[in-house]
Amino acid sequence: MRKSLMSLTLMLAAGSACAAPPSAESIERLLSLTKAEALVENTYAQLEPFMRQTLRAAAPGPLTPAQQKAMDELAPQLVATLREDFNWGVLKPEYIRIYQETLDQTEVDGLIAFYETPVGQSTISKMPQVMQRSLALSQQKLQTLMPRIQRLAETSAKKALSAR
Repeated sequence: MRKSLMSLTLMLAAGSACAAPPSAESIERLLSLTKAEALVENTYAQLEPFMRQTLRAAAPGPLTPAQQKAMDELAPQLVATLREDFNWGVLKPEYIRIYQETLDQTEVDGLIAFYETPVGQSTISKMPQVMQRSLALSQQKLQTLMPRIQRLAETSAKKALSAR
């Protein structure tokens, strides 16, 4: 029993070690089918309101109109900064590398087969809604968490100052 379990484990390990890495072309096909570029762009569209809300929630108290204006102007600047280093041109080669390091050709082929189906395409078309709702949930959770984070930061700062 023990020998057969070890043999099975070795066969599975050898099989996965011999699996062909996926080609860049197949991963590009998968990224196209999953509309990965549009998903990244949709994320940026949702990110600005999220950042604006997060900045407001992080404020230590009520903001003056000038402070509010500064916060509202900061959110699009932060998103623009993120877009500089996290645009599709930068992310796509990294995605391809990650997929190649994580999946084998059989798995990529299976994903392509799924995403070519009506159910796969329906899943992709609904993913922005899932992300939007997930982001809204994160905002809601962050608003309730922010006072605790602020208290922890204040306590930590007081400890650091008293330790001098």
